[in-house]
Amino acid sequence: MRRTKTLLMGELLDEFFKRPYVAAKVAEGKLPDTWRTIVGERAADDTTELRLERHVLYVRVRSSVLRSELFYQREALRDAINRQSGIRLVNAVIIR
Repeated sequence: MRRTKTLLMGELLDEFFKRPYVAAKVAEGKLPDTWRTIVGERAADDTTELRLERHVLYVRVRSSVLRSELFYQREALRDAINRQSGIRLVNAVIIR
């Protein structure tokens, strides 16, 4: 589609980053920072692996106490990640 109106570079970038596929990839790249913001510094330091596959977030944690605490907060973690990302990035959280 050809544009007749001149657009600013910022407007073009905003339009580009609002595309669903691009927004999902950007949110996926920011996932470690989002995780640290949601769970805090201490829990993020005990997290050894954070992997997203097919909208399922796999989290590996060193501490068994933290693992059980996060296990009971899986739905709240999922909702907080999706809220902070601005898109539905995670459907389920699996704590290992």
